[in-house]
Amino acid sequence: MAVNFFSLGTNSSEFSTKKTSNNLFQAIVIFSVISLLIMSLSRIGLSLWQAERVSDAQGWGYILLQGLRVDFASLCWLWGIAALGTVVFAGEHLVGRVWLMILRVWLTLGLWVVVFLEASSPSFIAEYGFRPNRLYVEYLVYPKEVLSMLWAGRKGELILSALITVGTLWGGWWLSGKLTQYIRFPKWYWRPVLAVIVIAITVLGARSSLGHRPLNPSLVAFSDDPLVNSLVLNSSFSLIFAIKQMSNEEDASKVYGKLADEKVIDIVRRESGRPLSAFTSSTIPTLSFNQASYTGKPKNLVIILQESLGARFVGSLGGLPLTPNIDELSQQGWFFENLYATGTRSVRGIEAVTTGFTPTPARAVVKLGKSQTGFFTIADLLKQHGYTTQFIYGGESHFDNMRSFFLGNGFTDIVDQGDYKDPAFVASWGVSDEDLLFRADEEFSRMHKEGKPFFSLVFSSSNHDPYEFPDDRIELYEQPQYTMHNAVKYADYAVGEFFKKAKKSDYWKDTLFLIVADHDSRVGGAALVPVSRFRIPGLILGDGIDAKRDPRVVSQIDMSPTLISLLGISDSYPMLGRDLTKMPDSWPGRAMMQYDKNFGLLEGDKMTILQPELPPESVTYDFVTEKLTPTTLNEPQAEAALGWALWGSLAYNKMLYRTANSEAKPTLSDMATTEVSR
Repeated sequence: MAVNFFSLGTNSSEFSTKKTSNNLFQAIVIFSVISLLIMSLSRIGLSLWQAERVSDAQGWGYILLQGLRVDFASLCWLWGIAALGTVVFAGEHLVGRVWLMILRVWLTLGLWVVVFLEASSPSFIAEYGFRPNRLYVEYLVYPKEVLSMLWAGRKGELILSALITVGTLWGGWWLSGKLTQYIRFPKWYWRPVLAVIVIAITVLGARSSLGHRPLNPSLVAFSDDPLVNSLVLNSSFSLIFAIKQMSNEEDASKVYGKLADEKVIDIVRRESGRPLSAFTSSTIPTLSFNQASYTGKPKNLVIILQESLGARFVGSLGGLPLTPNIDELSQQGWFFENLYATGTRSVRGIEAVTTGFTPTPARAVVKLGKSQTGFFTIADLLKQHGYTTQFIYGGESHFDNMRSFFLGNGFTDIVDQGDYKDPAFVASWGVSDEDLLFRADEEFSRMHKEGKPFFSLVFSSSNHDPYEFPDDRIELYEQPQYTMHNAVKYADYAVGEFFKKAKKSDYWKDTLFLIVADHDSRVGGAALVPVSRFRIPGLILGDGIDAKRDPRVVSQIDMSPTLISLLGISDSYPMLGRDLTKMPDSWPGRAMMQYDKNFGLLEGDKMTILQPELPPESVTYDFVTEKLTPTTLNEPQAEAALGWALWGSLAYNKMLYRTANSEAKPTLSDMATTEVSR
């Protein structure tokens, strides 16, 4: 005798006069099938778009088969609880009718999330080189800036997104309404059985593994190309997993493995190049006294942080001929040929240049809670030496939490968009670089007349999507006007115009300048860490700075210790970057790079890369071909890389990155240690 799970809870003859009755799970099954088709077709389309990289990774079969696995797990997460709720609550009563309305909303919004994320994936991949990750949601707290940027440069995509949203919500609501009518409900004694079946399918399907860890991106990663690995996922899974990781992002040991705190500190002290005897503090483990190489009157300091200026745009670094002014200036100062950014976002560049802090898989300290006060910056150090400290920006300084971080950590004066009177040009991200740098010149002249030394961080924004800048300033590199290449050329023009003024000013002979990029634009590539896309220009200029080209591998975290030394400031600080004035020409150099969740340590041409929940990999980097070649694991370098990667989280979480004048914190002996495990 066949068992009928779905005997009618109402009169069968009533249904015989109506439309065909629906199965209890029919709506969820049909929405799941639709979602599965959308995610699969999207994956196929994205793979065809990136066919060369997929073929190089020999990944066609793997991507499609493992992609189905990820999609099924995603659908279990998305609809499993809805299915369980339907078993428990659905019925011909008030609670049942309320639940069916909730189910309609759930189905409609779930389908919209799947469709919207897959539809937006091509644009996100083109910009960031991955499927949607935490950056997708991180900037939603700045709707004005983001929407104005999108409207200025991506009107078509915004309109298409609105149409997709309206169409999906309307279609999902209509279809869910059809499928939740005339449902056959099971008798009460079958509901516990169905509930157990639903729970089992949901849990096993969502985990997609009988191992210790449930399905995660590392479990289905198979290639050295991060983009190809992300194609195995769907965008909903990629985004939700990234959001989930944000709750644990402040602890790198959960990403790369553990070392005892004392071991981490020993590693970074040794790797800093300073003698161990230089570290004398029991409360600030990396605090050391550093003697300046310059012994004259302390100079002013100006850091011009250039938005998205990768080496590939700089002619004097072998890039496109877009920076004639920087190319000319590079012959007049200390020019770094192999300087590498620590990350791919502006806040990461700010972190490295102003604090000398090492990168982590977490957000930059500019945006994290514990670092909003009492965190070391060169502004705080210079303020203690009588400097006026200042941040000059063309946009709104609250963006990316810059204003709060700066005011809480040594900056006393902020100039932002509201402080410009009659700017020549206002773009989506604020006033033009000309307005910015001409205002900077006025500020420097004013502060110089006041007779106090000053430090100013000047942050440009014209070279940012949608790449808006004034007309008739440059000979365009290409058509139409508002493109990345033209914006780079305009940003360089503004720098050139500023230095024409600066060299004629009274403050010139007393001021040291650093021109440096925050990061490259649209970092991506078929490598675990695309090293060439982290390469950026760096130039120290000023009276008394000899002209030279420096071929050593250096990092953004080396800029602040070097600048402090050149300023003539001898003091103690917790920075671990090198004072490049004291490093021999034979030093091969060192740089560290955070690429999403991958951490790379480059020493000369040897590099070790850490990945989440995977063993480290060592490679050799060819500076000419810009290729990484796998080699036997370099165990000492792998240990150093792990120490560097863990130090940032340790220092942040235990509040160990501060000056000697900060409030006392627990000593090293108070810190809990953990056994080495990997």
